[in-house]
Amino acid sequence: MIKGMPVKLYERVLSGTDEFDHPVYTETPVIVENVLVAPASTTEILDTLNLTGKKAVYNIAIPKGDSHTWQDCRVDFFGQSWRVIGLPQQGIDENIPGAWNQKWMVERYE
Repeated sequence: MIKGMPVKLYERVLSGTDEFDHPVYTETPVIVENVLVAPASTTEILDTLNLTGKKAVYNIAIPKGDSHTWQDCRVDFFGQSWRVIGLPQQGIDENIPGAWNQKWMVERYE
């Protein structure tokens, strides 16, 4: 049986703007259970780097029914911080076997 791991997601909430009228966000940590983590393939790493200039390191699969906002958020797992990049690959819950229906890529966050 495949089982995911808990990860800490830092959801971003718009809290205002700075003196240059750029958005300022506040991060709120939340633990999300049963997230699958797998290394990105060489093809995925190169494609993402060529398209976005960002180096994908891992893929994370999000459990069905999760309502958190993942785009551009920070995620902690394996004792390190990562940034969610790109858009998800998502399918119809009923047509996908298993407990996960979204796949995101993450890059190293420093």
